[in-house]
Amino acid sequence: MLNRNHVVLIFIDVQGRLHEIMHEKETLDANMGKLIQCAQLLDVPILGTEQIPEKLGDTNEPFKSMLSDVPMFGKTAFSCCGEPTFEQKFQSLEKKQAILVGIETHVCVYQTAVDLLEQGIEVFVAADAVSSRSAENIMLALQAMRDAGAQILPTESVLFALLRDAKDPAFRGLLKLIK
Repeated sequence: MLNRNHVVLIFIDVQGRLHEIMHEKETLDANMGKLIQCAQLLDVPILGTEQIPEKLGDTNEPFKSMLSDVPMFGKTAFSCCGEPTFEQKFQSLEKKQAILVGIETHVCVYQTAVDLLEQGIEVFVAADAVSSRSAENIMLALQAMRDAGAQILPTESVLFALLRDAKDPAFRGLLKLIK
């Protein structure tokens, strides 16, 4: 089960024109936004990446503004773990769990999930907060991540798992995110 004291949210490569052509982009964006706001509400650390930002551009709005205080790591490796500065920062947080959101499901999200699993990290993929250009690539990658040991959940399951109890003072803030 997710535990907000043991988890980091990893926001992967939401940049440029590639982001604009993602399958079901509106749903993707809404759910990534909810997860970012929930993480901020619950003081869950967030790390972000940008794939070759000098070519693909910076993180797109509104996420760039939402993540203005978040460490963002440029990378050429498809896996976030292939970027040494990201890996150092991730290790320094000493977290046992990671929630993955971003693009593309079948490339950077998939490779990051597998690398984290190999390190013994529990990986949770918010299935409706990741995307690729085609629905088939999303489906196949989600299944491959599940087969590798990742837990594949909808955004709302992740949100409520982080909260755990309706008595939590953050419950009202969370309700505002999902309505």
